[in-house]
Amino acid sequence: MDRKEEILRLVEEGFNTAKELSRYFNVSLMTIYRDLKELEEEGRIVRKHGFIELKKEEEPQGKVCAVCGKEVELRLAFIYILKGGKKVHTCCAHCGLIAYRTIGKEKVEMVMARDFITCNPINAFMGSFVVGSSVAPCCTPPAFVFANPEDAQKFAKGFGGIVTDFEEAVKRMEELMRSGQRADISL
Repeated sequence: MDRKEEILRLVEEGFNTAKELSRYFNVSLMTIYRDLKELEEEGRIVRKHGFIELKKEEEPQGKVCAVCGKEVELRLAFIYILKGGKKVHTCCAHCGLIAYRTIGKEKVEMVMARDFITCNPINAFMGSFVVGSSVAPCCTPPAFVFANPEDAQKFAKGFGGIVTDFEEAVKRMEELMRSGQRADISL
């Protein structure tokens, strides 16, 4: 896959600045700017106020959560990238953790999320989670992901919840949801 196609894939997954792309490819900003200029001229991306977006086809609505059906807001979303390239979107860490067991560990290539404080894209498998806090911007019981474990500890100190890694967060969410019904994931 050439770099421009890879850039399009990464922008779709949440890399939205030239700086992030430059770091990812380990090339100069000038190299990325040249690629972005070509992609913009081809009508495949739009650059606004320093951010990069894919040029949208006329889509009547955004992606919906595979667990609860809510519209997916990028700031809170989990995006599972399955082996073979298929993507499963969830609206928040709560639904993302529920989806993990249903999708199956063996099918997951990677999972992207955004740090709750900085909104920077992170590998959710490497994140620190706060499960069961008193703050619920989306689904309940709430879960949040942080790139920095210290940020997760501070959040939990202020708003409650338990700080865990990804695998433990999946178990905790299952325990909290045990009394509810099984979620059907639309793949």
